[in-house]
Amino acid sequence: MRLTKKGGQDYYSWTCQRSVHQRTRTMKSIRDRSLFHRSHLSLFQWMQFIYRFAQGLRLRQVDMMQDEIAASTTTLSSMSQKLRQVCREAVEKMRIKKGQLLGGRREFVLIDESLFRHKRKYGRGRMGGTWRRRKWVFGMLGVKQEEQKGKRVKPVLRLVERRGRQNLVPLIALHVKTGSSIISDEWRAYRTLGELGFNHVAVNHSRWYVDPRTGAHTQHIERAWRSIKEQVWRQRGNRTERLLSDHLCLVEWMEWLGRRHKGGPLGMLLHDIAKTYQVPS
Repeated sequence: MRLTKKGGQDYYSWTCQRSVHQRTRTMKSIRDRSLFHRSHLSLFQWMQFIYRFAQGLRLRQVDMMQDEIAASTTTLSSMSQKLRQVCREAVEKMRIKKGQLLGGRREFVLIDESLFRHKRKYGRGRMGGTWRRRKWVFGMLGVKQEEQKGKRVKPVLRLVERRGRQNLVPLIALHVKTGSSIISDEWRAYRTLGELGFNHVAVNHSRWYVDPRTGAHTQHIERAWRSIKEQVWRQRGNRTERLLSDHLCLVEWMEWLGRRHKGGPLGMLLHDIAKTYQVPS
């Protein structure tokens, strides 16, 4: 196949150069087996959307429809789903190849659990206490000693059905290096962390937010919860378990991969798209 210029939306296509196909002009779209396969949007519209997605800009569908990126909310939702899947696969490959470990000599870990409650539209609708409406998310946040003031951190976010010891401790043992310093509140599920080889410091929030003896606090992860929830609720990412899991994975992708790439989040996203849709030779 050879890249040849033609008319139409994409201006180029793949054309077979074999002599048996000279008369029939066997051609294939440049979108074949790519992220843009079977999409009617122009590549320029796709790049506009990819840029906004990578930069974490407000992805309000009404704004993008006004900017003529797409004509319907269904199309925009499908595009978001494809990019979230790319980010999820990139994070899963990172976990297999390098692991996703926090802590160590120069990094302390904050742990906390937060409730992602379903928000009713205009305050109406059912407000049940079931798993479908109330979702617990367990978070672990790695903060380096020299990065305490306004620097980026590394989150690990997991959906859990309950926040008991049998649900949380295995996740801590999996993602936090033994001997690391862990800061948490006085939730009873964390009481055995010291016995497992961790340097555990608990902050009594009923008395103070910053322990006057050790200076320990959980303000980093409390601030992170507020930012994560704003992002998830803005994009209606807590409607289902799968959708919430995708958005939490997207937060991990941004901090573990996107912001640490030399080309920034956009460069990392383009790299992951190329890897995900790589055609075997």
